[in-house]
Amino acid sequence: MRTASGAAVTTDRQGDGSGAAQDDGDSAFLAAYDPREFPAIAVTVDIVALTLRAGALHVLLVERGGRPFQGAWALPGGFVRAGRESLDAAAARELAEETGLDATQLERVHLEQLGSYGDPGRDPRIPVVTVAYLAFAPDLPEARGGGDASSAAWVPVSALDLGSRCEGCTEAQGPERMTSQTFAEPDAARPRPPEQGPGHGIDGGGSVPRPADDAAAEGKPGPQSLRPLAFDHARIVADGLERARAKIEYTPLATAFLAEEFTIVELRGVYESIWGSPLHAGNFHRKVLSVPGFVESTGATAARGGARGGPRARLYRAGDARLLHPALLRPDREESVR
Repeated sequence: MRTASGAAVTTDRQGDGSGAAQDDGDSAFLAAYDPREFPAIAVTVDIVALTLRAGALHVLLVERGGRPFQGAWALPGGFVRAGRESLDAAAARELAEETGLDATQLERVHLEQLGSYGDPGRDPRIPVVTVAYLAFAPDLPEARGGGDASSAAWVPVSALDLGSRCEGCTEAQGPERMTSQTFAEPDAARPRPPEQGPGHGIDGGGSVPRPADDAAAEGKPGPQSLRPLAFDHARIVADGLERARAKIEYTPLATAFLAEEFTIVELRGVYESIWGSPLHAGNFHRKVLSVPGFVESTGATAARGGARGGPRARLYRAGDARLLHPALLRPDREESVR
């Protein structure tokens, strides 16, 4: 076909599936194009996968099996298979490799782009831009090392050293200097006290909160054994936590951490674990039920009563709301807007 000016145009579906039209000038340009004239750059994906285990917020980490930063803990991720997969597909693939989730189970996972990170020198090999993703779901399986990872584990967020920023650190200063980059995380999530425990387990398993230090006793990463994170992953984790904390204020995504049916106590536990502060039970219950479409009653009750006895709690499911109005603000933010 030809354009209004008479130029010849061929409708050539590109490798990206865009179906964009291409004229003779483009064909000639591409035939002479030499990508070697430009600096090489790679694209990776990294996933901040969050879940609740024993009532505490956990993040998925892998131990790097190869250099750079061999033996350091990092976020799961890897290089995008250029020309063969999209960014979303690469993130889903990497998450499946580290968790063992199949296609059906992946449908239960909330996965969204968090941001892109491309500071010069963030990777000592070549310039690398990473696109980070945030993922969360209930009852995610035990982690397993995939690809070039030596091992993988769910680590309590409270075990991470995200408390201070290392200014001026670069990869050229070596892994010990670089991996000490940490970012502000003033009040990491803590396990809920047993007396506030949900009727049938906040993570769907009827589990009882335990101290995060127990993980180290089992040979898993814990506060005493976990090294600072590789690359700039401390920053990415901090950004992911802040995104999660903000989004559950104005969206119903807190329900994605729970089983299909849940109690208001369990939902409150999600907010307390992610925000890192206790909430008034009565006020929270009232606020949740006052938000149109946030939750809807199933008409059933929990299998057993609460930790303090009394009647069995009512069960709810996620409603059809996409946004929460009015929003559920964090206690510190709620004070600031009064």
